[in-house]
Amino acid sequence: MPALLQLASHVDPRGSLTVLEREVPFPIRRVFVIHGVPGDVRRGGHRHKRTRQALVCIGGSCVVDCQTPTSHSTHRLDRADQCLIIEPEDFHWMHSFSSGSVLVVLASEPFDRADYIHEAYGAAENQG
Repeated sequence: MPALLQLASHVDPRGSLTVLEREVPFPIRRVFVIHGVPGDVRRGGHRHKRTRQALVCIGGSCVVDCQTPTSHSTHRLDRADQCLIIEPEDFHWMHSFSSGSVLVVLASEPFDRADYIHEAYGAAENQG
């Protein structure tokens, strides 16, 4: 089940500094950035066998829907001090990207095509 974390930020007159690596509950083995997404495009649409992910929208906003066999949740990411932890069993898709949005994804595993499961639970493929 996904979990939304409030990340600690260090704020002073120079601005804010938010540290991720101490807050993410797994070793980070892959980092990628999703950006330049038209607002009506959906990303994701899968779950994993092993990979855990931490999503932080560092600019703009997006919506992340997650589904497990027993629940569905929707999360709006629009602050750099929010981190959504997605577990391997969470079928997830991102949508409603604002203009200029930047979504950083930290993953527990390097990319492996065999780790992806594209089958949704129930009607998730028709949502978002």
